[in-house]
Amino acid sequence: MNKKFLLTAKDVINLEIKALQNLKRSLNNSFNEAVFHIAKCQSKIILCGVGKSGLIASKIAATFASVGTPSFSLSAGEASHGDLGMVSKKDILILISNSGETSELKNIIQYAKRNRILLIGIVSKKDSILYKSSDIKLFIPKMAEAEGIIPTASTTSQLALGDALAIATMKFKKFGKMDFKKLHPAGSLGAQLKTVEDIMITGKKIPFVSENLRMYKALKVLSEKKLGILIVRDKNKKTCGIITDGQIRRFSQKKLDFHSLPVKKIMTKKPIYVNKDELAAKALSLMNSQKITSLVVYDKKKPLKTIGVIHVHTILQSNIS
Repeated sequence: MNKKFLLTAKDVINLEIKALQNLKRSLNNSFNEAVFHIAKCQSKIILCGVGKSGLIASKIAATFASVGTPSFSLSAGEASHGDLGMVSKKDILILISNSGETSELKNIIQYAKRNRILLIGIVSKKDSILYKSSDIKLFIPKMAEAEGIIPTASTTSQLALGDALAIATMKFKKFGKMDFKKLHPAGSLGAQLKTVEDIMITGKKIPFVSENLRMYKALKVLSEKKLGILIVRDKNKKTCGIITDGQIRRFSQKKLDFHSLPVKKIMTKKPIYVNKDELAAKALSLMNSQKITSLVVYDKKKPLKTIGVIHVHTILQSNIS
C-alpha cells in the first residue's frame, strides 16, 4: 500500500489546522459586532456565496436556523434574476467570498447598499469590493490551499467562522436545550431531549388509590392499570405512598389476610419523585440507580400532587438511553 496517501492526508489536515490557528488569532471586535446585530435581528439572516463558498453558506444558514435564528441561503446566480426579492430591508445579509471580487456578488452588494440592508462580509482580501462595501468586515487571513488551487483551507475557515457566529449568537440569545428540542423533535437528538412530561402516563391511566382502600379492591386497580404500581393518596388528593407488585408478592407470603388490610398499612411512604421538566434520560438514570421501574411525576408548583407516572418501558420505547 502506498504510504504517500497518508502523507498527503496529513499535509492537507495540517494546512487546514494552520488556517484555523491564523483565523483564531485574527478575530477582533468585528466578530462581537456581528453577533450583536445577528442576535438583535427581528427578521431573517440571509447567507450567500459563490461556488464552494455557496455550499458553506448553505451549511451556516442551516446551523443558524437549528439554534433559533431564522435564516436561509440565497443562490448568487439566481439573485440577479429575481431572487433578490427574498431579501427585505430588515434582513441581514452575509456574503462569503475568498477573493471578494466574484462578479455574481456585485449586484447583491449594490442591492444591499441601495436598500440600506446590513451587510456582513466574510472575505480574505482587504482590497476587494466585498471587504470595502461591508458594514461589518469579518476577515479570514489568506492561506495556501491544497495543491495551491483547491478550496480547502479557505472553506474550512469560512465554515469554522460561521459555526462560531451561530454558537455565539445562540449564547447571546440564551437559546437552551429545551429551545433546541422544539426545533429537533425527531431523530436521536430529539429523543435525548425529551422531558418526562413528553412521555409520562397521565389522567385516568394513573393507578390512584385511597390510603384507606382495602387491598382486595386495590388489587383490582393494579390489574386494570397494568403498570405494576399503585399511587396512594390521602383525603386531600396528596400523594402519600406507593405500592409495587413486588411489595404485594412479598407481603402476601408473610400475611395470609393482607387482602383485608387498608392500603396505608402496606404502602411505602415518600415515593421517589421526578419533576415533569426533567429530561427523560435523567429519569431513566434515576430508575437504574434506585433499581426501580417507575417514578411518580410532580409539578414543582404542587410538589405533593402526582400529575403523572413514567415507566421504564415508555422511556425505552421512545429510544431514550
